[in-house]
Amino acid sequence: MNRLRAALAASVLFSASWALAAYPERPVKLIVPWAAGGDTDSIYRAFQPHLQKHLGGTIVIANVGGASGTKGAKEAKDSPGDGYTIFAVHDSIHSTFHTGVADVNSTDFQPICLVASTPSIITASPKTPWADMKALVADAKARPGQIAVGATLGSTSHFFPALIEKAAGIKFKYVSYEGLAPRMNAILGGHIDLTDSNMTQKGKVEAGQLKFIAIATEKRSPEMPNVPTLKELGINVVYDVNRGLMVPKGSPADVIAKLESSCAAAAKDPAFAQAMKLQATDVRYLGRKEYATWLKGNDELNKSLAKDLGLLKR
Repeated sequence: MNRLRAALAASVLFSASWALAAYPERPVKLIVPWAAGGDTDSIYRAFQPHLQKHLGGTIVIANVGGASGTKGAKEAKDSPGDGYTIFAVHDSIHSTFHTGVADVNSTDFQPICLVASTPSIITASPKTPWADMKALVADAKARPGQIAVGATLGSTSHFFPALIEKAAGIKFKYVSYEGLAPRMNAILGGHIDLTDSNMTQKGKVEAGQLKFIAIATEKRSPEMPNVPTLKELGINVVYDVNRGLMVPKGSPADVIAKLESSCAAAAKDPAFAQAMKLQATDVRYLGRKEYATWLKGNDELNKSLAKDLGLLKR
């Protein structure tokens, strides 16, 4: 009887280890809920080959844009919890939920890891007359509600300029776009005056196609030291966009563990760090337990921001 029990136990252990070793047996879909070519897409495309290498299987990026990033979030939420769908999330999952844009929140998923953090920059069309933030604020006070800001409503690109509005005592006019790529097309075409962007647009600034007005960091970025911080200009706003990975609820524990270890190894890859440096993005790895705690705090922060800005719907 003891031999039988030992044999059964060994069989169970072997089956579990074999299943873990076998995963992934087919391509894994990484849902990016924004259009190709935007900053979120660029960051995950830089991360994908390193994650794929350490996971030991194929990872295919699927851009599922629409509804302020919530179309992709809903598809990820409704996918089977088998480890073959990963959701590439950023802070918009909190803001869109609390502003009533979406009915999907971070609590609908199981966290894997936090990957990166990108400071936001208030960015202008070169056709605008302002040379600096002081001139922008003065114009906004003289023409309340007339400066057009491109934003994904209810998302981070909406929260960031809304925080500037509140801190500076000004009012913008918002024009809705789905993600950074279409917002960039709009501002490059002169259809809007301002938008939220980041250092991924540095080349366009250097080419004279855009203007960086101010960055929402504690200190100036070494990538573009001539761009002042909002804080040094008397506008107390520090803001960044954080990105991580999640899976649908019900995903197997061993699969989650393998994804987490693969994520940790990928985040440490020097090539990924270099890619993020070029985008002025910080590699910011947190494992699933730490990430779960961070997500809870970030959700509460976004709910508080939504309330402060008069956008809270939930």
